Amino acid sequence: MRPIYIWQHTAWPNFTWNDSELIILLSEVRNLEGKIHGMMSSLGFDIQSSTSLNVMTEDVLRSSEIEGVILNSDKVRSSIARHLGIETVGLPYPDHYTEGVVQVMMDAVRNNDQPLTHERLFNWHAAIFPTGRSGIYPIQVGAYRTGDEPMQIVSGAMGKEKVHYEAPPSEAVPGMMDEFLDWFNKETDIDPVLKAAVAHLWFVAIHPFDDGNGRLTRTLTDMLLARADGFPLRFYSMSAEILREKKSYYEILEKTTTGSTDITVWLNWFLQIMKAAICRSEATVKRVIQKTSFWQRHREISLNERQVKMVNLLWDGFEGKLTTSKWAKITKASQATALRDITDLIDKGVLVAASDGGRSTNYLLKEEGGNTLDK
Repeated sequence: MRPIYIWQHTAWPNFTWNDSELIILLSEVRNLEGKIHGMMSSLGFDIQSSTSLNVMTEDVLRSSEIEGVILNSDKVRSSIARHLGIETVGLPYPDHYTEGVVQVMMDAVRNNDQPLTHERLFNWHAAIFPTGRSGIYPIQVGAYRTGDEPMQIVSGAMGKEKVHYEAPPSEAVPGMMDEFLDWFNKETDIDPVLKAAVAHLWFVAIHPFDDGNGRLTRTLTDMLLARADGFPLRFYSMSAEILREKKSYYEILEKTTTGSTDITVWLNWFLQIMKAAICRSEATVKRVIQKTSFWQRHREISLNERQVKMVNLLWDGFEGKLTTSKWAKITKASQATALRDITDLIDKGVLVAASDGGRSTNYLLKEEGGNTLDK
């Protein structure tokens, strides 16, 4: 039996949901949102920028990865750093394609208060597909789709395809996008976070372009969440969390784009993902604050370049356990030099030997009050 898609419903696009099923979760998300921004506001602009650099780099990488597009992380980081006015020593110059993808994100987030127009969307789309191709296939770029009908999202081998969704016919897209943009730019009484969730589903359902709809959807989501936050920098990544839940992401989209315009289940899923993203980011921000406090406490201590490098590695996510041999390998020093560096940091109260034993001693950062920071 042929399914009824959401855009074929008589109530489209008048979406409805059950506020009573969302109010507690929405309140939790809003409280977490305020908490993390309060934490960041206590830090200086440079630390805010560097934290946002990490988050936005991950966001751009993961949004593309969801669609199977793998970008070079150093080039993405380099491009975003240039836009934020952060030092890029040691980073490669971004290529034209990476720069275009980053410009889309930066325009959406930093200019989130500007109207979203057809032209702005077309410019974003052209930046994502500068060659006019998706892979080896030519596509309509910088314009809404006009290709073969119907446009379907399909999986499975040839002859055994499964249709997950069928988008509205191309001729209906301009009118649908007029309606969408009018709503997007208009002040509404919908909570701004819920508006971001509604926009995400609405844009996906229209599927206005030949390709790139998913990436643009998540860009629009970040744009509205930046409006909701009232902050031109991002401190949590929805795309990274969506990638972690990629299977359920596609399942919930398939479920809610088929049938009625009641989208309560989609809004609940979106809020759960946003909550997880903020909680994950909160742990990162706490670590940034700890790191900042650490260097302030030890600002009078004289350290050599190797020691500064290794201490920063421990703060930023050192993989495994730090041993003398690993120190020597990473810093390209002898075992004797590595041991002298480590012993010096122990004497200065920066490192401690771990108490877990083992065949080789490993070392941890020492926190204020004598506690250790377990990596």
